[in-house]
Amino acid sequence: MNLRRQAEILRFIKYCMVGGLNTLLTLGVIFLCKSVFGIDPYVSNAAGYVVGLVNSFMWNKRWVFRSQGTYRREAVRFVLGFVVCYALQLGAVWMLNRSPFGLIEIDLGMIVISGYGLATLLGNILYTLANFLYNRLVTFR
Repeated sequence: MNLRRQAEILRFIKYCMVGGLNTLLTLGVIFLCKSVFGIDPYVSNAAGYVVGLVNSFMWNKRWVFRSQGTYRREAVRFVLGFVVCYALQLGAVWMLNRSPFGLIEIDLGMIVISGYGLATLLGNILYTLANFLYNRLVTFR
């Protein structure tokens, strides 16, 4: 495997690590706001996603893509990429859930995985790949 391909694989692994950390941070902020401070659940959710988006932007800019570009330009592109990729993910989940795929139900004993659950998982994979490519080719080029 050549060095350029290895570097891209490492970059994608870092991107996924940031995504995992970001998920924990977002959920933590939502939990703290709602359960500890008693803030409205929808406001708590929005606060969690705002904190998560800022966190994700900073880690991706500085650590994953090591960008030297301006914060303003890249932040606007980053938010636009989030919106586009989220819409892509939501559309995929909606289409899969409306198809016969949505009727699937897998019983694993203690856990039942629905067609919606599988569609959400596939949508999340699509979001991750699309958002990585968008950020690599557009936001932090």
